[in-house]
Amino acid sequence: MASVTATAGTGRPARPGRVLAALALAQFICSFAGSNMNVMINDISEDLDTTVQGVQVVITVFLLVMAALMIPGGKLTDRFGRKRCFLTGLVVYAVGALLSAAAPGLGVLVLGNSILEGVGTALLIPPVYILTTLLHPDVSSRARAFGVVMALGGVGAAAGPLIGGLITTGISWRAAFVFQALVIAVIVLLSRRIEDPLPPDPTRSFDTAGAVLSAVGLVLVVMGILAADDNVWLMIGLLVLGALVLAWFLHSCRAKEASGREPLLSLSLFRDRTSNLGLVTQNIEWLVLMGTSFTVAAYLQVVRGYDAIQTGVVFTAATLGLLASSLSAERLARRYAQRTLIMAGFVVSIAGVVVLIVLAGSFSTAWAFVPGLLLIGLGLGVMLTPSVNVVQSSFPEERQGEISGLSRSVSNLGSSFGTAIAGTILVAGLSKGAYATAMITLASLALTGLTAAALLPHGTSESGRLTGTGARGARTRR
Repeated sequence: MASVTATAGTGRPARPGRVLAALALAQFICSFAGSNMNVMINDISEDLDTTVQGVQVVITVFLLVMAALMIPGGKLTDRFGRKRCFLTGLVVYAVGALLSAAAPGLGVLVLGNSILEGVGTALLIPPVYILTTLLHPDVSSRARAFGVVMALGGVGAAAGPLIGGLITTGISWRAAFVFQALVIAVIVLLSRRIEDPLPPDPTRSFDTAGAVLSAVGLVLVVMGILAADDNVWLMIGLLVLGALVLAWFLHSCRAKEASGREPLLSLSLFRDRTSNLGLVTQNIEWLVLMGTSFTVAAYLQVVRGYDAIQTGVVFTAATLGLLASSLSAERLARRYAQRTLIMAGFVVSIAGVVVLIVLAGSFSTAWAFVPGLLLIGLGLGVMLTPSVNVVQSSFPEERQGEISGLSRSVSNLGSSFGTAIAGTILVAGLSKGAYATAMITLASLALTGLTAAALLPHGTSESGRLTGTGARGARTRR
């Protein structure tokens, strides 16, 4: 097993803190990109002469592109190497951020933010999770490392409204994209001496047809959700068509695997029950996080008339809660089973949604949002790290590219669903009733996550070892 002091052929060791900082900052900026636009809704719509729904589409398509391309992105790391994909993704992302900053209209913003930043994220995020897993072989150190990565990822999502609000109000919404490009430059500097623990394999095949099918299927499903407020029959048609394309994709993967060829997604990944349940919890965690961020930000700005800074300040409560619990991941992992932490996180988050609805509906002050957002942040921070650890650690080194791509795709699909579902409800009628309906919907979906967590094996405290059931199953396949 490689250590975090691996060199990149320079003869000088890459310091552990420098490596982890690069990986965590990468997760931060990608999560930030998914939430900071929530406080720019009014500014962007006025500047680019568009609507709230138009900005929602930009946000949702960005999250969707990430979800659709994350599995292909994970597979490409095996062929071209983790570091090369990571750096390539950073460059593509930076180009997209700068293009977004100069966007004269909604179309260019979609190209820069939704497409290029989405593609860049799909290339750079799988290496973050693969490297974090491979460079930290034991459950305690991995929990600490994932705690830092998930803390900055969660803070990026939760603090995105505040940081974006400050930049938007102080300078302009365009400067927020310049900020992203500057952070990318810092990450590139920190990443120069990172080395792959595993060498790339240029001979690995790539399932192009499978990549197209999976992407098209996911796009159709999310577009179907977005169409709910315009045309119910269009929504049903898109959802059914998306499901059929995804079924075709899975059939294609099964056929390729049976004939000895390498599919984009090996269906054997789904034979591990613990990993499957962990994927469900990951999906719903990010659904709740991004759905809450979009719902509360849109409600504060459109219904209550808050500006970007005021909206961002309200979200500080969620940021502090998430940061405090995420950075305690290593200590919590030593004391409690992963299953216990995930269940506790969902319970606290659901309680936070209930408090948020009750207080925001009873009081007109901004302080009414603080207790609920604090609880939601604490709950999400408690469970984000163990959910990732459960999934990543169910498979051995040689399968980290596959499971990392699948894991990140599932999580980002949850982000897409959260924004699409909540946004659709709000756009249908921006009022107190619509706000409460959106939050109740998120809480109901969180109950599904709680159920999945309860079904995890009771001994899921040592799932952070690569010698678990999933690892044995993977070795048998090979």
